[in-house]
Amino acid sequence: MYLQGSMTSITVRIPEELKKELEALGVEVSQVTRSALEAEIRRIRREKAREAAEKLGKFLAEVPDKEILKAIHEGRDER
Repeated sequence: MYLQGSMTSITVRIPEELKKELEALGVEVSQVTRSALEAEIRRIRREKAREAAEKLGKFLAEVPDKEILKAIHEGRDER
């Protein structure tokens, strides 16, 4: 998702036993962390888009059909 250009560091505190198990299993913590953070960003963006679509749907539900049709016809006439 993101280019490997400029990178920065973060610090995460985890239990010592978890760290030992990750090392023993050869888990690439940086890659897993990046992937998890990217997945969280995608989840949040989807949720925000869903909320925006819901608000728009409620707004449009209050607009009379005649007004929507009028706007469509006006848009066609402008072409």
